[in-house]
Amino acid sequence: MAQSYGINDTIITQAVIYNGDTLESKILENIFFYSKLTPTQVKDRAKYNRLRNAVYVTYPFARRAGIVMNDINAKLVNLPIKEQRKKYILSREKELKKEFTTPLTDLSIYQGKVLMKLINRETGNNCYEIIKEYRGGFNARVYQTVAFFFNSNLKQTYDARNDDALIEKFVKEVQRMYGYQDLQKPMAKMMDM
Repeated sequence: MAQSYGINDTIITQAVIYNGDTLESKILENIFFYSKLTPTQVKDRAKYNRLRNAVYVTYPFARRAGIVMNDINAKLVNLPIKEQRKKYILSREKELKKEFTTPLTDLSIYQGKVLMKLINRETGNNCYEIIKEYRGGFNARVYQTVAFFFNSNLKQTYDARNDDALIEKFVKEVQRMYGYQDLQKPMAKMMDM
């Protein structure tokens, strides 16, 4: 019986000749091998996740603080009398205490340290300068002493390019996720007025 071949009867594939035998050759899917993490890698991963979680929890507070401080500074520019300025600051302080006392007391010490860095990022001033501006130098020194006992520093700065590059990465991630944008006028620019 004779075979008749048509145009679609031949399939071209790759082949390998092995010991005189022609074998079809195929490329298989990649196979991934995973090993267990070393103890150092486990610790690094835990530190990474802890920082990421802290930024996700505290960034909305820092952003709100930046907005409020920019608003306060905009109003204080128009209040030349010292008594009016103090009265306005105290009224805003009462509003903020009602809004933030409970959520901020639920933060851990580590999250508080990250929050101070993020407030510096959003406002352009460290927490010590902010307290000194609104509450006075004595209160700022008292809070700095308390922070020292918790192994922290109110005068810490935010350096997005070096020390705090990972925090900046997480902030950008949060901004993309929730549609935040960087604030237009940081507090440092307002204080220069």
